[in-house]
Amino acid sequence: MFPRCAALLAAWIAFGGVQSAPGISSIPVDPLTLVDDDFARHRDPAAWKGLTVSRIEFREERGAWRLFRIANIAQPRGPLWFVPHDNENAGFEAALAGVRAYGGVVIIVDSGIAEERDGTRRNAAVEFGRPIDPNRNFRDGYPRYAATVLADYARGARPIVALHTNAPGFDTTASRCNQGDPQGRGEVSIRFCDDVMQPHPSQARAWPFDDDDSLAYVAHRNGAAPFSAYCGKALALADFNIVFEKVTISDGSLSNYALLHGMDYVNFETQERGLDPAALADSRNRLVAMTDRAMTICTAPATRLAP
Repeated sequence: MFPRCAALLAAWIAFGGVQSAPGISSIPVDPLTLVDDDFARHRDPAAWKGLTVSRIEFREERGAWRLFRIANIAQPRGPLWFVPHDNENAGFEAALAGVRAYGGVVIIVDSGIAEERDGTRRNAAVEFGRPIDPNRNFRDGYPRYAATVLADYARGARPIVALHTNAPGFDTTASRCNQGDPQGRGEVSIRFCDDVMQPHPSQARAWPFDDDDSLAYVAHRNGAAPFSAYCGKALALADFNIVFEKVTISDGSLSNYALLHGMDYVNFETQERGLDPAALADSRNRLVAMTDRAMTICTAPATRLAP
């Protein structure tokens, strides 16, 4: 772990975590009254039984940040669930299911700190310049952001489980394989490959891996074997769609940051299907299916809590 970040994480622990760290506002909130699109889908008090919710706010460099922290009271030392993009709604749904089932803590980045920007991908609460991608802000030059998001990891939450949704298909002009596929966006697909992203497709293609955009990402250092990635070999042997990400220099993502700081991390993706209840449930269920299996094969012991 780099010295500046290590010192900040130690300070966070000494102050009892983000709740009382200098320069950070953290207050308990009622999830049933929050004016937020994700929480508004969950107004049933039963959904929050056994969970506490806090709103965390702070500033760093040119940006103001708001996070929501959801903790399982009975089992606070489970995974650290992370949802960086406020427009990836199924990620919120799967994280809520995960913290209920396996305990731990959820950290959610809320783009609604900027007026009229709730439910958008980037944080527009900036003093100048372009909005910030919350999953490209894990840099040693911004130690407060990383230390705040990862404070519960420093207190024993394991592993980090990031949850994302993505646009269908991939940018065929950027890929070194399957360039005859229909043109899509980005690089999140088991059919995409380049010098960094090395796909390992499921052989059976059984649900949820019948979809090219439902997959796991794990990162390994350049020069090391792909199976050196955290849980990479186990996921491959379990017949996941899995992409091995070769990291040389950090791109600011949590996958890169976690690898270079020696943290246990895995990222699950599925296709963005929108907010229609059936479509949202489809994406959530695929993410939950992947995390359920990962909790069995990546953690020891893996304990599913009583419903």
